[in-house]
Amino acid sequence: MTNLDIQFPSMADLRKVAKRKIPHFAFEYLDSGTGSEYGVRENRRRLDQIRFLPEILHGEIAYDLSREFMGKTYPLPIGIAPVGMSGLIWPGAEKILANKARKANIPFCLSTVAAVLPEDLAPMIGDNGWFQLYEPYSGEVRRDIFKRVRNAGFKKLVVTVDVPEQSRRERQRRAGLVYPPRITLSHILSAMICPRWSLARIQEGMPRLKLLESYDGDDKKIKDGSTTAGSLYRGDIDWSTIGHIRDEWKDDILVKGIMIPEDALRLKKMGIDGIWVSNHSGRQFEGGPAPIEQLPRVREILGDEFPIAYDSGITGGLDIIRALARGADFVFLGRAFHFAVSALQGKGVEHLLHILAEDMKSNMGQIGAKDIEAIKTKKIILRD
Repeated sequence: MTNLDIQFPSMADLRKVAKRKIPHFAFEYLDSGTGSEYGVRENRRRLDQIRFLPEILHGEIAYDLSREFMGKTYPLPIGIAPVGMSGLIWPGAEKILANKARKANIPFCLSTVAAVLPEDLAPMIGDNGWFQLYEPYSGEVRRDIFKRVRNAGFKKLVVTVDVPEQSRRERQRRAGLVYPPRITLSHILSAMICPRWSLARIQEGMPRLKLLESYDGDDKKIKDGSTTAGSLYRGDIDWSTIGHIRDEWKDDILVKGIMIPEDALRLKKMGIDGIWVSNHSGRQFEGGPAPIEQLPRVREILGDEFPIAYDSGITGGLDIIRALARGADFVFLGRAFHFAVSALQGKGVEHLLHILAEDMKSNMGQIGAKDIEAIKTKKIILRD
């Protein structure tokens, strides 16, 4: 058992440290949901309703956590989800995450609204780089982005479709977080009590949406002062847009933010290669069901072999097992990896992966599952 295991045995411990180490406005940006945050709570509640029957007398288990997903085998069924403006949360976070993902051989998904350019990460991603697209206002810009991310080595495209309008995210508004960044006295005071963050911020410079700003005129699309992807990109994309994207991007495409089974089936018939079930972790809309409720329905309509990714509400290895048992092939975490980076930088990413893997094995032992396929065979009890 390492010292980190004793000091920070869970993701919740990393969150506590992150809250101390980063300014209030950065933490509120990362941690908040939208509205009353009912969607965030519902994600948690519905995951907790999924129970397994413990199995006994199965002897020693040789665990295999590896997973083949969309043509590549990974040592864990875990990836780093796209988070906009990672570099605001911790300066240089995108570079840290990309580098650690390559070393751990897990997917790293870069957001369109990251604080670095795709080209900046080319030396770091290996063949583990995925790119998440918020549809720009111009098809010409979209095609140029595709060219740039391909040349930078990103292998898979993730099209996010659950941001048709800006969410209000009241907590981050109260924290004074806007785009373009406006430095206020409260921001300065908040940063002053976070010296490591402030020093790293000086070294990295002010966070900017560099990809967007590399195209003239896009910054004029801002509707008000709030910092959300919806104000900068064309949220109201339609089915024809997906068709254009399918024609232009020749490699694998996943569509992220799917909750309706019939939508998933239509996308499959359009030639989309994977479905990503998600409610944006409660950051966009709190009036719908939790995605873990919809996941089995999406799996049923798509069939056993079609690739399905999942995110939203995951806080540990047991939740990963729950999502896999309900129909996911692969599970992505966003907030968790940013808590880890903020708490311990690169060591935090390594430690989080350790926590998740050990937690998975601990719970798999309780239900007698030696690998991912065995998890999918276990009886589930749903409790209210």
